[in-house]
Amino acid sequence: MMRIRDAVPEDAAKLLAIYAWYVEHTAVTFECETPTPDEFRQRIERTLAHYPFLLLEDGGAVLGYASAGPFVGRDAYRFSCEMTIYLDHAARGRGYGPMLYTALEERLKAMGILNLYACIGDPIEEDETLTRASERFHSRLGYVKLGTFHRCGYKFGRWYNMIWMEKLIGEHR
Repeated sequence: MMRIRDAVPEDAAKLLAIYAWYVEHTAVTFECETPTPDEFRQRIERTLAHYPFLLLEDGGAVLGYASAGPFVGRDAYRFSCEMTIYLDHAARGRGYGPMLYTALEERLKAMGILNLYACIGDPIEEDETLTRASERFHSRLGYVKLGTFHRCGYKFGRWYNMIWMEKLIGEHR
């Protein structure tokens, strides 16, 4: 049975196992060293202090997570946040991503968040470590591309661009 629930710090090892694959095998994240379990647990705790951190389970297996965090970190940006999502690499293409993001978006909207941002690795040319799948995913969910930072990430001996995408989910009054 599939369910989405709030993550807790005790989920860190399972969530880190999902994230570590992306750190070690892809340029989806520009993080080059896998965090320790304690570092990852602390990330979850910091997020939960102010934002939702959701995970998706199916048949008892944790298959992905999505969380929000501060955008830029200044008080004037308090109605905006940055989104993050990672799925078990073997569980992609099953509709879990849209389910997680929709649940997260609903929670953020209820908190008064108006703007969602996604910082996405963007290949100069698609390769085995990075495609434009994340950009396509976000576009399907209503995000629009705002801009490109050129050759700002270096991983696996290659340069990568980074793009920002935005989705407005509330009325700015």
